[in-house]
Amino acid sequence: MKPPVGSCAVDTRTGRLGIVMGHEGPYVQLRPYGGGREWDCDPRAMREATHVERLRAETAYAGARTAGHGRPVA
Repeated sequence: MKPPVGSCAVDTRTGRLGIVMGHEGPYVQLRPYGGGREWDCDPRAMREATHVERLRAETAYAGARTAGHGRPVA
């Protein structure tokens, strides 16, 4: 699976949702929704995020910003 940059994907090894930032060698670089440190994910260990997972990430991010935290703590 080589998802397009900007799409949402889930690292099935950790369950973390991330935004696809790029492709480097055999890996896909993911960044947490709302920002943070990127991590490499084996494309065989990822899947496209569901609509519910994307909404959950957006809601957590919006809630954290409203509370003044900037981004949610995972």
